[in-house]
Amino acid sequence: MKIYNVLVLIPILVSLSVSGVFAAEQIGKRILLNNGMVLLLAEKHTIPMVTISMAITAGKTAEPAGKAGLAALTASLLTQGTSRRTAQEISSEIDFIGGSLSTSGEDDYAAVNLRVLKKDIRAGMDLLSDVLLHPVFDQKEIDRKINETLAEIQRQQEEPRIVASDAFNKAVFGANAYGRTSDDVAASLPKLTRADVVAFYTARYSPNRSVIAVVGDVSEKEIVAFLNEYFASWQNNEQQLPAPIQPPVLEKTVIEKIHKNITQANIAMGNIGISRGNPDFYSCLVMNYILGGGGFSSRLMDNIRDNKGLAYDVHSGFAAQKDPGAFMVSIQTKNESANEVIAETIKEIRRMQSELVSEKELENAKAYLTGNFPLRMDTSVKIAGILTSIEIYNLGLDYPQKYPVLINSVTREDIQRVANKYLHLDNMAIIIVANQEKAKLKY
Repeated sequence: MKIYNVLVLIPILVSLSVSGVFAAEQIGKRILLNNGMVLLLAEKHTIPMVTISMAITAGKTAEPAGKAGLAALTASLLTQGTSRRTAQEISSEIDFIGGSLSTSGEDDYAAVNLRVLKKDIRAGMDLLSDVLLHPVFDQKEIDRKINETLAEIQRQQEEPRIVASDAFNKAVFGANAYGRTSDDVAASLPKLTRADVVAFYTARYSPNRSVIAVVGDVSEKEIVAFLNEYFASWQNNEQQLPAPIQPPVLEKTVIEKIHKNITQANIAMGNIGISRGNPDFYSCLVMNYILGGGGFSSRLMDNIRDNKGLAYDVHSGFAAQKDPGAFMVSIQTKNESANEVIAETIKEIRRMQSELVSEKELENAKAYLTGNFPLRMDTSVKIAGILTSIEIYNLGLDYPQKYPVLINSVTREDIQRVANKYLHLDNMAIIIVANQEKAKLKY
């Protein structure tokens, strides 16, 4: 008996820009399996490859309190030995067929990625199901992964950019999962036990928490048969995820100065922004492109780097995730320029809030964002990533078709409105990692 039924079978549409005109073509289907796993399939028969991208609700936001780093540790251990294969055998088998198999723990989910030739899909599916269904979490592998991670964290602590980013996330998110830093992970990892890993895996890894996107030279009948065969024994789990800890409410601007004997100041400034599902996402995307997300086309780059020569790098962005992520401006400048750069950044944000952007700025931003969109779907790997995001963030199966329409509907007034709503000059976090003696910060 098959373990699936086609509950939803709706075309996924992608928009392709041809001289500013958007045409739609069907590229995939959404299928809900009986075991609760969502399959998103895009058949591409021109190249004999199959790309599989899985997202499982087992990321950092699913970690129990006090267990920072557990999600990434668990994900990394999936390929380090199963009841059927050693870590070396897994590595050797995927290398032998010229494929790739990787796992990682992200903020909102754990990712598992497989890429194989069509002729090797059965071998690939066997490996994929094995690492997901039969990991053994050997204590030696746990110890090795913990030591590797601690060594990497120690190395990162010498990177001013990472130090600034960690301090910024802690100031903005507090005890919320998005605020967990490498220091938190370093303090937690040595205390984690094999029992912690097994408990997290048992509670979080299940088909009803999983999305699998398949792109390539495979038919619906073939892939559903493979999933039926290799994942029939995977059981659902209805345990609730931990309730998120609410980020702190900043009543005023928070300044943190971190001293390092470096020649460049690394500055991170901003506040909590928006979630990916926020209807204002597209207005924020256009606004941010004009402010600091458009590279050399942005106001921050034009003012601070090009006109004043104050910064080596300056850009802004929204980390829009399942829950509201951060809006952050990141800047590298000489220690002695830190005060002026912060002042100019504040000035540009205030100008975005007080004045309507020009018609030309709006036109250029829309042209880039819509024109660049097809490039986000020009490989199987990118298509698989887009498909998993569509499901994870509830973007709707018509997202690729809607995207240019939503971008083009943004007005100058929308940009000013979201700039005032989501950029908080009076209660932001400003982190400055610098040689504080040379920077002589007035903040």
